[in-house]
Amino acid sequence: MSLRPWRDIVRRQSRQIMVGNVPVGGDAPVTVQTMTNTATSDPRATIDQIRRCEDAGVDIIRVSCPDVESTAALKQIVRAARVPIVADIHFHYKRALEAADAGAACLRINPGNIGSADRVNEVVNAAKANGCAIRIGVNGGSLEKDLLEKYGEPCPEALVESALDHIKLLQDRDFHEFKVAVKASDLFLAVAAYQQLADQVDCPLHLGITEAGGFVGGTVKSSIGIGSLLWYGIGDTIRVSLSAEPEEEVRVGFEILKALGIRNRGVRVVSCPSCARQGFDVIRTVQALEERLQHIRTPMSLSVLGCVVNGPGEARETDIGITGGGNGKHMVYLSGVTDHHVQDAGMIEHIVRLVEAKAAEIEAAESAAAQAAA
Repeated sequence: MSLRPWRDIVRRQSRQIMVGNVPVGGDAPVTVQTMTNTATSDPRATIDQIRRCEDAGVDIIRVSCPDVESTAALKQIVRAARVPIVADIHFHYKRALEAADAGAACLRINPGNIGSADRVNEVVNAAKANGCAIRIGVNGGSLEKDLLEKYGEPCPEALVESALDHIKLLQDRDFHEFKVAVKASDLFLAVAAYQQLADQVDCPLHLGITEAGGFVGGTVKSSIGIGSLLWYGIGDTIRVSLSAEPEEEVRVGFEILKALGIRNRGVRVVSCPSCARQGFDVIRTVQALEERLQHIRTPMSLSVLGCVVNGPGEARETDIGITGGGNGKHMVYLSGVTDHHVQDAGMIEHIVRLVEAKAAEIEAAESAAAQAAA
């Protein structure tokens, strides 16, 4: 029990699998995924997009492999990527065989959708031979016809039954390196399905609200759905599905994890809603700081508040804080203690330098501690 038990999340116990060199499940950190939207057959464009996602902190990236041109380019993409690559396969089992041979760390495939038992055997054997994991991806929008006839509509029971059917196909072939998703665009449906599935299996679960929408609406839906599941302790890897660039999905994913205290990366900004009391333009300042501080990976906190009503209290809880004052003169707090003033001119640049210096200080202390413990 911690000092703040209301913050405690008891994580569901799952077995761990490896996606390339990244552990998923067990006691491994919850990982953040995204998917490229370039043509995989264009390796240069795909690798460039992967680089942007890597810079944003992504752990695993999925690429679509709908045709032989895509799987032909996959080997070059896998070699260039610094994170494991998941090959997205839908119906053609040969694409899965080609992707496994090309070095994919994981195959996103539904075993029941690729045809005969012999084809399933071939895919499983290829995964075993190449050290590939498999992600079973059940989707409320593409449930099997017999399940729709049985249940009448997509429902949690239908998604879970579909997942269990696909799982059995792998387990019957002594394959256990798999994770499962039961996604839906209806967040209530998705959350209920994940809750039911979590009680019935021990494999890692991949969370997502599929087809969530544009940047704002999709972020809200994903935060509610993924966030509530993680709060229940359910989920080992997540993908925020947005009609936005994949690096934005990564940033939102990390913000969800940071808000729940599950995983911290980069600067956590505490800022006030703008009001007439503000001593500086809070909205534009926060926008500029979030943009300027994207390169910081060291976990730390920054409070940006426009006036002295709540500013000092929030600053006491953050590594660096700034509180708006009169006549363009604002108070800067370091480690919760008032330290110095700063004027409007150059304020953003000043805060960026302070954050960079604090990050370097934290990294140096961690390095020294690691060396002392070695």
